[in-house]
Amino acid sequence: MLNNKVSKAVRLAIAFGAVSTAAFSASTFAAEEEKAEKVERIQVTGSRIRTDSFASEVPIDIISVEDAENEGIKTLGDLLRTSTAAAGSNQITSALSVGYVTAGGKGTETVSLRGLGASRTLILLNGRRAGPAGTRGEVSGFDLNTIPLSTVERVEILKDGASSLYGSDAVAGVINIITKKGDSKTVTVDISQPFESGGEEQRVNFSYGEEFSKGSFRVTADYKITKELKRGDRDFLACSERLLLNADGTSADPIDPRTGKAHCNETGYGLWVYGAGASNIVGSGPQLAYDYDGFFAENNYDSYNTTASQPGDLTTPDGWYPVSYDKESDGWWNMDHPFRDEETMNPENKVWSVYALGDYQITDDITAYAEFIHSSRNTTTQGYRQFWTADVGVIPAGQFDGFDGDAFFLPVALSDHYSSDTTVDYTRVVVGASGSLGFWDWDVSYQNSYNDGEYKNDIFYRDSLVMAQENTANGTSCNGEVTEFSQKTCVDLPWTDPQFLYGNPSDEVRDFIFGEDVGNTIYKQQTFEAYMTGDVMEVPAGTIATAFGISIQKDEIDDTPGENTINGNSWGLSGAGKTAGSQISRAVYAEFKVPLLSDMDYVDSLDLTASARWTDVSTYGNDTTFKLGLNWVIYDGLSVRANRGSSFRSPALFELFLADQSGFNGQLSIDPCLDWASEQAAGNITDTVASNCQADGVPADYTAGGSSAIIYTSGGAGRLKAETAINENIGIVWRSPEDTFAASIDYYDIVISDEVTSLSGSQITGRCYDSKDFANEPLCDLFTRRNGDNNDYGIDEVRSGYVNVASQIARGVDYNFTYQDDFDFGSLRMRLEHTMQIERKYKLFEDSEENNYVGELGEPKHTGNVSLTYSKDDYSLTWTTRYVDSTNDYEYYNDSKETTYRGETVYTTRDTKWVTYHALSGTVNTDMGLKVTAGIANLFDKEPPILSASGTLNVGNAALYSQYDRIGRRFFANVTYNF
Repeated sequence: MLNNKVSKAVRLAIAFGAVSTAAFSASTFAAEEEKAEKVERIQVTGSRIRTDSFASEVPIDIISVEDAENEGIKTLGDLLRTSTAAAGSNQITSALSVGYVTAGGKGTETVSLRGLGASRTLILLNGRRAGPAGTRGEVSGFDLNTIPLSTVERVEILKDGASSLYGSDAVAGVINIITKKGDSKTVTVDISQPFESGGEEQRVNFSYGEEFSKGSFRVTADYKITKELKRGDRDFLACSERLLLNADGTSADPIDPRTGKAHCNETGYGLWVYGAGASNIVGSGPQLAYDYDGFFAENNYDSYNTTASQPGDLTTPDGWYPVSYDKESDGWWNMDHPFRDEETMNPENKVWSVYALGDYQITDDITAYAEFIHSSRNTTTQGYRQFWTADVGVIPAGQFDGFDGDAFFLPVALSDHYSSDTTVDYTRVVVGASGSLGFWDWDVSYQNSYNDGEYKNDIFYRDSLVMAQENTANGTSCNGEVTEFSQKTCVDLPWTDPQFLYGNPSDEVRDFIFGEDVGNTIYKQQTFEAYMTGDVMEVPAGTIATAFGISIQKDEIDDTPGENTINGNSWGLSGAGKTAGSQISRAVYAEFKVPLLSDMDYVDSLDLTASARWTDVSTYGNDTTFKLGLNWVIYDGLSVRANRGSSFRSPALFELFLADQSGFNGQLSIDPCLDWASEQAAGNITDTVASNCQADGVPADYTAGGSSAIIYTSGGAGRLKAETAINENIGIVWRSPEDTFAASIDYYDIVISDEVTSLSGSQITGRCYDSKDFANEPLCDLFTRRNGDNNDYGIDEVRSGYVNVASQIARGVDYNFTYQDDFDFGSLRMRLEHTMQIERKYKLFEDSEENNYVGELGEPKHTGNVSLTYSKDDYSLTWTTRYVDSTNDYEYYNDSKETTYRGETVYTTRDTKWVTYHALSGTVNTDMGLKVTAGIANLFDKEPPILSASGTLNVGNAALYSQYDRIGRRFFANVTYNF
């Protein structure tokens, strides 16, 4: 029979350790009751001091894997995103890493608490650091793919800054992944099967554990495969529509006459037309599209040949028709290409891993322990892209066979040569010892993690494409030339061949322009840590406890991009140099827990906690952080807690040493001087901007914009200083006398100063031209303009990099409620977690306008989870609900849905409604050692919100933010056999 103290501790796990996302499941409580015989001094996340209670002075969420199984969650990343501390902001998922350049490379999954970034969220594995994993030069966060969910027992999320205990990157909070222990032996098969094809998941897991008189060990082997989800697998990922509305609510989109439906507004291909000879077609911005299906000819559409009436008018070979020169002809341009259906939305991931841990009691007072994990992840993606004569610009129509007239072409072709293959091997070893020395407990450990990532990407050889473009522009043909880097013999590209433009080049052309680039990323992290904790002395209110320790950590990065990326021979894709560097961090820290008052009216106890840390970083310098906390138990069951602490984060290695990573920005998004006289008259730019554009020699009516600007981003070694932050929270915790109900409310406030970030090209140019001291503005030295040749005054190159900016603020309230009780008909357990974001403000410069992201797309004000579990004997039934508040981006459009399309006033959709997802599952435990959990996730097949195509993060018209489910309704099952 469990004694009263331990029974109270278990109940407090509901009331405090939660105050949790999920508290512990009923079966966990039962297991604890069976095993516990005495009160043990334990250590919880957020403190180095061991106590005999689960009560916490700081807000901690505890998420059990059993709850994850009941919701159909199959990965650690998905599990962590159920916490409302993470769900309130858009997260980096493997799906997001497919279409965008994200830190860690393709397939990487990280977590960011409070929306403050993965580099400000510390990940621990069994209380010890877990080194970063991923590919490319921006590796800094822990890749959640590394740890299979099958090895995890629970996750503790400290929703408060803890730099004074854990170090530099614990700014927004700490996530402690706690693995399974014990002597169980299991084989598990886990599946998730969508009702529609694509996105299937299967896992096989074997785990063997033994406990003996002197220690224990456990070995787990896991293999998981996630099948690819393609765009063609889901209707809501189909062709992007403009999704414009008239005032009466009817569609304002152009109509495709082939289908009678809204036009498919996807990646275009064909011939872009310029020049006076194209004026025989009324309208602006025409393209030439080939009549692949014969629709234009069958329906007697006008071609340039039928409208040519003046000398110099454009004429073409048969089969070419003008499109996209007015609203009606916008609908004629068929951009629904087969490559679209094959585009990867969620990548195929294959992960196998081996995890082992063990401990051995050397003496009565000393125990040695070790952990080992090795995982290997392979991620593959498929996409498509455009390529065109960007390097030579437009080419006279007469240069191409069968075309004539006073016109110029920019040929734009499609290609599905755009796949990637990423392999990440990650190994982590921990060895250590713990023990006791009198009244003191101690722990010494060494952690070594090694990440080896290889990233392969399909590329176009730049030297091949440039050679082919120049030959076409000059009207010459290949004559045995060999390219400089790729060493390919020249092949003439048929720029106006319909099949070439459609994405079906000959094998000869493929060999000439297509290639592969292979890069490699090594990241090493070593950590030595030692600490002691124990009681110092008795005082009238109780016992003063303390902990103190030291930490030494070394990080090294060595990223070598593929040779074509380094030498700039990858056409149209970002380039980068070799990123290499290292740093060593040394720290000493101490923590005290001092009981101030006890056993008084309205003061059952009042405890003060204080911690401080001195850290020295070889690439930065040293700094000190602190934290103070009060925990006031008013009476048994009601308490108030408050904390205030400081943090500092020294720049990550990639922020210091990233080597000239390049990308592209269109002139419309980066140049504030386009048509500056008209923009000034319309009130769209200030007089200061207009005056500075004029002073820079940009013509008042310059609108052409030229080709894209190249943006170079590099590290800030030598100029960056560390971020600093102040974290404050205050909360109230209540549990009912019978330990049936528990609730908490916690207010948090995080202010980050001197935040390290990389300025975008538009931020640099915008700040430059808006400067009152334009001649001396430092940001104006970071970019160059073209000299006006061929009337091109566009932005040429922007030299960006990591800098310290003004501030970021996160402020909000966490609500938690749990209920559990037993009845004659069974047991009921209910939990609620809700977060309300009040502010998440970002300020670029001291005099910049502050922007509050809360309520914008991807930044909901309210998020929450509710679950209800009924259990009786060996059976249980769980209903889970997850909800996300409505959002919108109208503030970026003058708080209006109104815009114009082809001169007409129309209305856009840039908002998401309140979204709710439901899951239902059941579990049965048999006498034969078999446990079966099965259910349906996204029970009502809720699709992602639909948005207008422009100005939002979407695929098709489906919102791409991490809060929304793109897989759809799915059956899931977990079958575990205990032997």
